[in-house]
Amino acid sequence: MNRVSGKVVLVTGAGRGQGRSHALALAEEGADIIAFDICADIASNDYALATEADLAETEDLVAKTGRRVVARKVDVRDRPALHEAIGAAVAELGRLDVVVANAGICPLGHHVPLQGFVDVFDVNFVGVVNTVHAALPHLGAGASIIVTGSVAGLVPQTGFNGQQALQGPGGDGYGLSKKMIRSYTQTLALTLGPSSIRINAVHPTNVDTDMLHNPGMYQIFRPDVQHPTREDAEVTFPFMQAMPIPFVEASDISHAVTFLASDESRYVTGLQMFVDGGASLKLGLAGQ
Repeated sequence: MNRVSGKVVLVTGAGRGQGRSHALALAEEGADIIAFDICADIASNDYALATEADLAETEDLVAKTGRRVVARKVDVRDRPALHEAIGAAVAELGRLDVVVANAGICPLGHHVPLQGFVDVFDVNFVGVVNTVHAALPHLGAGASIIVTGSVAGLVPQTGFNGQQALQGPGGDGYGLSKKMIRSYTQTLALTLGPSSIRINAVHPTNVDTDMLHNPGMYQIFRPDVQHPTREDAEVTFPFMQAMPIPFVEASDISHAVTFLASDESRYVTGLQMFVDGGASLKLGLAGQ
């Protein structure tokens, strides 16, 4: 307990899924939380995103740990809004020590319009850049930035046996955004090093959240079935990992995030941490 006691942590995409898990895990370890989420759907993304009620639930759950929490509806694509919301939250909580740039979407399939590429890239990469750059003026020596990547996003666009691993414009945008996150975090780690500010990326495999459990994702895993169900897709989920698991839990990623947020990792920067049951090794990505 108290591994991040006294720290203030910003988490984007905190309404549900990995973001909520990270916010709660860090609060339970002593951090005060700034929780942002778009709380709205994006037209090209054909599964529902978190709602204002979801973010309110995250806020309530964090408050029940006894930690302070500021929750705001913010779109990470809107840098001026991020500047304003972060500034107001820091004024209320007094400081900012950790940034968890987690917000992301993943609309897949050839039915996704070209706007899907734009939306995915703008949320998953531009949104990360906006979050980090809006937060930087508030960060000092010892601060930690953690960015959510993706094992699937690092697979070459030609995917497996010459077939697209992530199909359609949304899949293309997803893959590009996650590949650029790897380069961005490595480069920024060198830039921020003299200021003793760290930045690392965590790359999960399949995670048991709404991003995985939706019809578009099921179709990617079971293209042989016209309308695959969760049960259909779970037959093939384990194929991606070296370990015999269909997915990891959001809490597994939160453990990695907590380590990178804490002073236990005070000399860890530029790391591409795979929490993936060996998927990166199986796909030949770990050494890239």
